Amino acid sequence: MNRFALRDLTDRLDAQTQHEDIVRILATREFPWDVEQALSFALFRTYAVPSIGVLLHDTGEFTQRTQKRYDDTVLILDTILEHGMASQEGRSAFRRMNQMHGAYDISNDDMRYVLSTFVVTPVRWIADFGWRPFTPHEVTGWTNYYRAVGRHMGIQDIPETYEAFTSLMDGYEAKHFAFDARSKAVADATLELLTTFPPTNLAPKRLVTLFARTLMEDALLDAFHYPHPSGLSRKVFRLALKARGTFVRYALSPKKEPAYARQRANIRSYPNGYAVESLGTFPRTCPVKHGAAAEGSPQRAPPKGGP
Repeated sequence: MNRFALRDLTDRLDAQTQHEDIVRILATREFPWDVEQALSFALFRTYAVPSIGVLLHDTGEFTQRTQKRYDDTVLILDTILEHGMASQEGRSAFRRMNQMHGAYDISNDDMRYVLSTFVVTPVRWIADFGWRPFTPHEVTGWTNYYRAVGRHMGIQDIPETYEAFTSLMDGYEAKHFAFDARSKAVADATLELLTTFPPTNLAPKRLVTLFARTLMEDALLDAFHYPHPSGLSRKVFRLALKARGTFVRYALSPKKEPAYARQRANIRSYPNGYAVESLGTFPRTCPVKHGAAAEGSPQRAPPKGGP
C-alpha cells in the first residue's frame, strides 16, 4: 500500500458527515501510537487546572485506583470510536460517561476546556512528532468529531473551529494553571503508572519521568512544581521522537487493520473482558465537596434527551 494511501482516503471523506470515519482511520491505522500518547498527555495537562485536579484527587479514583481509572477512560472513549456514536455500544458508552460526570459538580467551562485538549493536543503532537502532520481537511474532521462528542455530553457553547479550540485551550491554561498539592498528587500517580507500561517499564523510572517532563511546557511544569529539564534533555528526547516519525515514514507500511485501545498491553484491569455498562464508578451522590468547580462558572446542563 502506498505510504500516503490513508491520507488520500481521509481527504476524500466528507469532514462534516464522515468525521467518525476520518478519526477512526487516523487513530487506529495512520497514527495509533501518536494519538495514544497525545490523548494521554491531553488528559494529564488538565490536572494542572485546580478545579479539575482537586476534584479528581478528592474522588480517590486517580490516586488509589490509577490503572483502573485510566483503563475505564480509555475503554469508554474507545467504544465510541470503534462502534460509532449512534450505535448501541456508543450510546451505552456516552450514557456511562454522562452518569459519572453528572454525579459531580463540574462547570461547563471546565468541560469545554477538557474537550479542547482532546482537539488541540493530538494535532500539535502529530505536527511535532508524527511521520507527517494532519492535513487541513483531517484537522477539520478531527474537530468535528470532538464537537459531536461534546454535544453528546451536553456541553454548551462548543467552539466551532479548530482555531477557536486552540484559543480556548491556551487562554484557559494561561488563566487557570496553578499549583495545588492535590492536583500534583494526581499527576504524580499518573506518571508512576506511565513507568509501568511496556516497554517503558524496562527503563529506569527517573529516565521515564524525565522524558515526560521534557514534553511539558514551562507553565505546566510550574503548575506541578516539577523541575525544568535541561535544554540538552529536551533536545535529545524530542529528536528521538522525531527520529521515530522518520522511521515510521520510510520503514513501515500503513496498517491494514485498525488497532484499538482495548488491544493494548497497558490496558490491564479486565483480563476476562468487560461490558461498557460496568466501566467506571457508580456514585449515588457527589462524594466530594461541591467547591471544586470554578467559582462563578455556569454549570453544565444535562444532555438533552441523552445519547
